[in-house]
Amino acid sequence: MKLSQIRSLSEVARRNLNVSAAAEALYTSQPGISKQIKALEEELGIEIFVRNGKRLVGVTEPGRAVLAIAERLLAEAANLKRAGEQFANEASGTLTIATTHTQARYALPKAVTALKRRYPEVQTVIHQGNPTQICAQVAAGEADFCVATEQIAEHPALVSLPCYQWNRCVVVRPRHPLLKEERLTLEAIARYPIVTYDFAFANRSLVNRAFEQRGLTPNVVLTAFDADVIKTYVELGLGVGIMAKMAFHPRRDRHLRALDASHLFPTSTTHLGIKRGAYLRGYTYAFIELFAPQLSRDLVEKTVMEKEGSRYEL
Repeated sequence: MKLSQIRSLSEVARRNLNVSAAAEALYTSQPGISKQIKALEEELGIEIFVRNGKRLVGVTEPGRAVLAIAERLLAEAANLKRAGEQFANEASGTLTIATTHTQARYALPKAVTALKRRYPEVQTVIHQGNPTQICAQVAAGEADFCVATEQIAEHPALVSLPCYQWNRCVVVRPRHPLLKEERLTLEAIARYPIVTYDFAFANRSLVNRAFEQRGLTPNVVLTAFDADVIKTYVELGLGVGIMAKMAFHPRRDRHLRALDASHLFPTSTTHLGIKRGAYLRGYTYAFIELFAPQLSRDLVEKTVMEKEGSRYEL
């Protein structure tokens, strides 16, 4: 049994049984992948995949068990590699963070800068995407961890650690009628077109629920993946924006005005997602502590190794 066979098997499963896509991802040929899988099946004495002619159309019952073990083997192989890198050169390497635009733009820069001062030879790579995409990247071993407000706690392959809490603001153009409100209300906001996050982001359901509980139907005219796009369209007069308060800076956003909305919507919590059982290099723990000081190395290590995930709360 070879690691290359396990890797081929896992990649085919990840690519929805598309052997060509798996071969491309592993920089090999389609016949090579098929040969690896067939050799593994012969060695194990079982069929892992259901076939229709030469095409893979499903996974057998024993195949599901084999795939689960294969994922664990590949995770441990990755941990071995990281352990070797850690002891060979503790001060250099690559830290890959998967996150959303708002986190990358407004929450992470301070910690990234501090890490660069402490570990000048460590390269930081930031992959941006929606919460579903970034969780999948961590689960697949393509990123060391992810940072987002949504979905991390629900992903079965990840442990979730809370980093910080935040709320929202309403962004308008200067001289907008909402600026004259003595105390901002949902009823007042609902009188205007709204520009806010896409449903995949920033606990959009919490915003919708707040309006629904007051019997209001917000007129959402545009949704976007990041706060900068929201601000752009508010500035163009398309509507009023509802977005993360941390994404508004009075000096940088001098053509807009922000109204505090923390009394209107529930507080949200940004989480860190790490693959369960992952081996993290020393500078990764350093970054986590720079970003969320309450998440010590001991706490993160213990949580990552727990089979049931994390119960830690802010």
